[in-house]
Amino acid sequence: MTQRARRMIDVVAKRLGRSITALDDEVRDFDSAHPWFLSAEERDNPDTRIAAWTEGNRVTPLVHGKTYFAQLAEALSKAGRDDLVFFTDWRGDPDQLLTDDGETVDDALSGVAERGGIVKGMVWRSHIETLGFTGPKNRKLAERLAESGGEVILDQRVLMLGSHHQKFVVIRYVSKDLQDVAFVGGIDLARARRDDADHFGDPVSRPFPPEYGETPAWHDMQVQLEGPAVRDVEDVFRERWEDPAALSRLPWHALPDILRGVTRAPSELPESPAGPEPLGSCSVQLLRTYPRRRPAYPFATKGERSAARAYAKALRRARQLVYVEDQYLWSVDVARVFAAALRRSPDLRLVIVVPKHLDDDSAITIPSALLGHSAALDVIRDAGGERVLVLDLENDRGIPVYVHSKVCIIDDVWAAVGSDNFNRRSWTHDSELTAAIIDEDVDRREPIDPGGQGDHARVFARSLRLELIREHLDRAPGDDADLLDLGSFFDAVGASADRLDAWHRAPGAAPRPAGRLRAHNIEVPAEWQQRLASLAYRLFVDPDGRPFGMRLRKNF
Repeated sequence: MTQRARRMIDVVAKRLGRSITALDDEVRDFDSAHPWFLSAEERDNPDTRIAAWTEGNRVTPLVHGKTYFAQLAEALSKAGRDDLVFFTDWRGDPDQLLTDDGETVDDALSGVAERGGIVKGMVWRSHIETLGFTGPKNRKLAERLAESGGEVILDQRVLMLGSHHQKFVVIRYVSKDLQDVAFVGGIDLARARRDDADHFGDPVSRPFPPEYGETPAWHDMQVQLEGPAVRDVEDVFRERWEDPAALSRLPWHALPDILRGVTRAPSELPESPAGPEPLGSCSVQLLRTYPRRRPAYPFATKGERSAARAYAKALRRARQLVYVEDQYLWSVDVARVFAAALRRSPDLRLVIVVPKHLDDDSAITIPSALLGHSAALDVIRDAGGERVLVLDLENDRGIPVYVHSKVCIIDDVWAAVGSDNFNRRSWTHDSELTAAIIDEDVDRREPIDPGGQGDHARVFARSLRLELIREHLDRAPGDDADLLDLGSFFDAVGASADRLDAWHRAPGAAPRPAGRLRAHNIEVPAEWQQRLASLAYRLFVDPDGRPFGMRLRKNF
């Protein structure tokens, strides 16, 4: 927040006799001077109750499902009578293990409810199981928690082919000795997610394409938020929960719910406790996607595309390096935003880490997704040429690692971790939640100002970039002196991938080199497949949730 805004808060607070904390969010809505974050006007959603952004947060990166699940299990174990536990999921598996000692998702959440805690969840209703979706699993989680006194609704308040893709947990404790916490990112409470840095996979697995083996390796991450941002995440939950629209208007959903006794109308939530006090150095802006829906979301009557808008704004400021990890990068509309940044800044480099293979072996999905993926990469490579590295990941046994993380780091200043992928579906059509993070603490290692705009490298963004790439290069903690400079980082990553690719061409000639990154190459569908796949791609695989006029203008 600017000094001018802070002075405004002081003056108004004194006149009204209200606390500075109570007025912070109100005044910040009028403060549009932040060079990286969206202002309230740029978010363009006057219906929401969340702040433009919050300051004074402690943010901890939780790379890998095993790390996240252990932290989540510990936080849930502390929750008891009258504490609040709210969660959302795209997929929820009650039998997924959270810890090595056998505690499951069901055990941890049911335990809170049995101790008198208030457990509420929203899980996407899902499409039919014959199409490969997980409706029965999600229903089972709802039924299990209902038996323990919790409440989970199966939420189908989406567009016809849409989904609720947000993945977060909020825990508010009654005791002042415990720190409220929220977890936001790309990890569902679901099978196959509990992998670690070795990437040998989660023993509690799920059906997956055979290229990934029997226990598919899974790369993912979440962030742990403590401080005022927790209240914003809670409000994201409350806004969706309090939507008066029917959970599903489809009769084949209603009848099974009635027969099974599954909740059809959410209960009233208890009042929210006061927001957590500041305790860290990070500013956090929550970014979302909601489509324009009928009946309208009360909290986003025109929809919200703040995730797309925030990436576009941050990329306009990019000068040296954009680092991306993403499950899906297969939309030309999204690729154009990256291409514009590459053309605007001739020194800008882009590193993208994606899965080697899709997570679907459907005869419809594969050609459609490859069509969008190849077209998006063509747009980016045409703009950046040799300044673009597109890579995929394998473990030290040469088995591909499924990249499910959704991470973007720009010039070691702005970092985003969330549920939204870099495709049109995530930016316009499904519900998504991402945390954009700027640490107020400057990283004093050279180069101090890699972007050259006076922003300076920040501790969180730089530390996260180095943590991720050390793992991908098989380096020990601290072995990153040549990775601090963004130009030498790009060169080191490219050289590592070249060495591993060369070894794969002649694996018996020398020992396998260190590193897990390889050049990402895909087979473009034949022309006749492209023609057949193009309609399926636009309608089913990567649909567009924008109003028609916005589509014509090609903006978000």
